[in-house]
Amino acid sequence: MTGYDDIDFSPLTDVAVDEVVTHSLVRDVRLPSGRVLALVTLDNGRDHTRPNTLGPRTMVELGERLTELKGRVAAGEIQAVGITGKQYILAAGADLSDIGLLRSKDDALLMGRLGHRVLGMLSKLGAPSFAFINGLALGGGLEIALHSGYRTLDASAAALALPEVFLGIIPGWGGSYLLPNLIGIEKALEVVISNPLKQNRMLKPAQAADLGIVDVLFPAADFLENSLAWADGVLSGAVSVERKNEPGRIERLTKWPIAIKVARGMLESRIGTVPNSPYAALDLLDRAKGGTKADAFAREDEALADLLVGDQFAASMYAFDLVQKRAKRPVGAPDKALAKPVTKVGVIGAGLMASQFALLFLRRLRVPVLITDVDQARVDKGLAYIRDEIGKLEAKGRLDGDGANQLRALLSGTTDKNDYADCDFVIEAVFEEVGVKQQVFGEIEQIVADDAILATNTSSLSVAEIGSKLRHPERLVGFHFFNPVAVMPLIEIVKTTQTTDAALATAFVVAKGLGKNAVLTADAPGFVVNRLLAKVMGEAARAVYEGTPLLTVEHAFAPLGLPMTPFQLIDLVGWKVAAHVQDTMAHAFPDRFFSSENFHELAELPQVVEKDKNGRVTGWSKAAQKVLKTGRAPVSEEEILRRVQDGLAQEIRLMLDEGVVPEVQDIDLCLLLGAGWPFIDGGATPHLDRVGSSERVFGDTFHHPPVLGIGG
Repeated sequence: MTGYDDIDFSPLTDVAVDEVVTHSLVRDVRLPSGRVLALVTLDNGRDHTRPNTLGPRTMVELGERLTELKGRVAAGEIQAVGITGKQYILAAGADLSDIGLLRSKDDALLMGRLGHRVLGMLSKLGAPSFAFINGLALGGGLEIALHSGYRTLDASAAALALPEVFLGIIPGWGGSYLLPNLIGIEKALEVVISNPLKQNRMLKPAQAADLGIVDVLFPAADFLENSLAWADGVLSGAVSVERKNEPGRIERLTKWPIAIKVARGMLESRIGTVPNSPYAALDLLDRAKGGTKADAFAREDEALADLLVGDQFAASMYAFDLVQKRAKRPVGAPDKALAKPVTKVGVIGAGLMASQFALLFLRRLRVPVLITDVDQARVDKGLAYIRDEIGKLEAKGRLDGDGANQLRALLSGTTDKNDYADCDFVIEAVFEEVGVKQQVFGEIEQIVADDAILATNTSSLSVAEIGSKLRHPERLVGFHFFNPVAVMPLIEIVKTTQTTDAALATAFVVAKGLGKNAVLTADAPGFVVNRLLAKVMGEAARAVYEGTPLLTVEHAFAPLGLPMTPFQLIDLVGWKVAAHVQDTMAHAFPDRFFSSENFHELAELPQVVEKDKNGRVTGWSKAAQKVLKTGRAPVSEEEILRRVQDGLAQEIRLMLDEGVVPEVQDIDLCLLLGAGWPFIDGGATPHLDRVGSSERVFGDTFHHPPVLGIGG
């Protein structure tokens, strides 16, 4: 990489004064054959809660060690170089904590060039290089392995991924070129683009091996010993490494351009054209089919620099900081020491939502879970669903046989509510109507202990009203999941004026045990997510009612970048549910929310909208066209978008004034985790600031704190 040899990287190291340096510790290992392998161990001196990261000072030190090792290879002192990490972790990627201090694109270019210079040395040592991936390898951590000549992987490693597109950038230290040329374009598209856009999905070790990212898997117990012995075999020729997924000439000429074209079409249909990073990554993957490595790395440098100094990356860093830090330390959560131990969970209901709750509690808490319903047939149907889902997890290898049998043994169902007497935590999943919820809680309160926690999954009703007839309303909390229950990471925990700290603490501890992020909200209509989604859906309904064509309305919302258009979302959650939420919000705030009779008429139909194979709405069904009531004053896409953006700005300001959540960051966190608001927007309020809605509505902005980086 001679083009990088004379670059001054001091502008990066000078600003990285607070970097937690991951040191490169070198020791010689004599292999069974007598050859010597110099093993570099990356270690920041912290425990596993602070993973190795690759900041500027870390990279400079690694470069110095590799330069020394290159000299030792030339002198005949060593015959190979290996690189591994501290226990459980190779590296969690670049440390971008000081990225906000980079003042220009020229400075940003240095980030890519430093990575290419240092990691590129792994293929230019004059001897074979080996990456022994002993644990987590994300972003730059995985790119270390890609630059190495050979790769082994600990079968117990937490995850491998190139998550950069999720954060608004691209794999910029070689990944965009090296990966497709190792495993082929279709598999590279999955790792670089598809997985990051699926809530940052990561690879398990077996998946990485199947894709061909690594050459061999070894068990955790003797991982390093086996890796060293395997490396010795490679050096001697006793081990032959075959890479079946490596693309050939035919793939580059035919399959490659077709795969890129298909991927581009999928991106345009699913996320629109607003996000920059997926398309930048796609262009790099496209051009990776030919040309030189040096040219490819130069393209990565330019693309990475453009993205690093852009608004979308800054917004992504704000969002990432919320998810990685604020979500893990919920504001307003009482001391966890106040939480009541939960040894048995009761779920009231046996329908789909209740069954999803039960499965999640079983898998995560590993305590007995009891479900009930109005008759045995419904209970049996719920039990059958849960057991079938456990079977599917077992078939996929996500549960072993013993684990699956344990979950089945912990599950039970009943029509006799007296069986709930020893439940510590009871959550309802019944019809969204105050009277129904009051009735089931009234019955269960007579049976459970006085200090058992009661939780309602209401999406928009008043928790205080639901508990108003209880003897002990102070132990009732809102515990609002989002659908699909297993996937969506947010739970809104709702506090009434009577809720005790013990009840709240228990709710937060249970949420954490379920692997969810919890945000505390006041007992206000719609809480956070549904209140704001009701504004989005209401403006869509209003535009239709005025006479605007359906697809015009759908297209108007594209600049928001939400994972679904309004009517896609309504069709998913159900038209009856949507009608109920809109009625609730319009009743609470009649001057700001729109409730449409159309929703109630449409809710009675078997099919409301027509969709294409990708799930996009293409028009009203014939039945819907017959019942729709519309006016003759259609509005433009621009007007619809302005209405919803200004409406959201107004509503968020009012929510902050009302104390629905402590701070504006909590609203952004809720929308990121509960509504899929894109990271590249940083959540709703940075978006509303950028498009001018905040200024238009209340003459100010939401005043965000400074953007914090990955490694900070």
